[in-house]
Amino acid sequence: MTDEQRRLARAQLPAGLRPETLAVRTALAPSQHGENSEALFLTSGFVQPDAQTSAERFASSEDFTYARTSNPTVRSFEARLAAMEGTEAAVATATGMSAILLLIMGLLKAGDHVVCSRSVFGSTLNLFAKEFGKFGVETSFVSQTDLAEWRAAIKPNTRLFFAETPTNPLTEICDIRALADLAHGAGALLVVDNSFCSPALQRPAELGADLVMHSGTKYLDGQGRVMAGALCGPERLIKDVFGPVIRTAGMTLAPFNAWVVLKGLETLALRMKAHSENALAVAQWLERQPAVARVFYPALASHPQHELAMRQQGGQGGAVVAFELRGDTPEAARAAAFHLIDSTRVLSVATNLGDTKSIITHPATTSHGRLSEAQRQAAGIGQGLIRLAVGLEHVDDISDDLLRGLSTLKHSK
Repeated sequence: MTDEQRRLARAQLPAGLRPETLAVRTALAPSQHGENSEALFLTSGFVQPDAQTSAERFASSEDFTYARTSNPTVRSFEARLAAMEGTEAAVATATGMSAILLLIMGLLKAGDHVVCSRSVFGSTLNLFAKEFGKFGVETSFVSQTDLAEWRAAIKPNTRLFFAETPTNPLTEICDIRALADLAHGAGALLVVDNSFCSPALQRPAELGADLVMHSGTKYLDGQGRVMAGALCGPERLIKDVFGPVIRTAGMTLAPFNAWVVLKGLETLALRMKAHSENALAVAQWLERQPAVARVFYPALASHPQHELAMRQQGGQGGAVVAFELRGDTPEAARAAAFHLIDSTRVLSVATNLGDTKSIITHPATTSHGRLSEAQRQAAGIGQGLIRLAVGLEHVDDISDDLLRGLSTLKHSK
């Protein structure tokens, strides 16, 4: 056996490895230099040995020719994420929103119909309701948790169900298997946004989802460094349907971003366990605070879909906690929320999530700020609602920081 054959043989992993191992080991074979950490290929193009080989490679989607169509670092990220999600393949995109754009461009046409949860991320709502509508794709928005509404919304031209679970920010849970059965009975596909849980907690494809969508900007990276997105699913869709679209339209993930998220996946399981433990402790603490009217967190027994969440999410709640402050009027509730946020000294006031640093935000004026008041109310986004993406600081320091505002709310204007 030659050195090259040994190198390629060692890159073939045995079957049956656990997700934690796949998260560390799945990648393309190392180069002739034998690097142990996956290489970062910062190049816009690839030199071909001769004209005939160049012609053959440009006709194929398997070989490396131009970075908009393929890159070894990006392909390693795709292979690793697909292995962790338990799907045949994955395609990486520049952001999570561009993954949804790729999804619709690849699967739908004018006259098609989508059924979507009304509790999804604000930009997702806008993309379906406004942008896709310009091109003749109709979307019906339904309750995240009411299967009867999903069933009633089905039309003869329904091609797609779209849900995120848990939702942003109220952590509502949908029954993935039940939605998959309903979608398939209608001849439609089910797509699940798994950005909040990640494959460390939840693998929607195992529950019947046809495609899994990710904003890799969040927990896949895990340290707030880069933007990324992905779709995971069967090879016939990823390569044959989405491949030609992304090669033409160019929602391509940059190699550097792919490398950052690729390395982030190696610690994903450890981070999500720590995030979940911290978040549960903070959520339990918040339930005891007099100024807090309600806490939304799947691992709490008070959560309406607690048992379903624990079955789907491996017994863990994830990192995102939302809580509603008391207020006699929307204006009073908003003033209380702003006071609490402005009183923090440790937490980051930002709109992203998925970082090692805890992030606090006011959804009604940030992530859902571009929605109409009617859309916000339909999604349950009140002026007193605060979203907290719990990081990896000491849990007592997180609660102490929240207490700075909670303990002085009576003095706020």
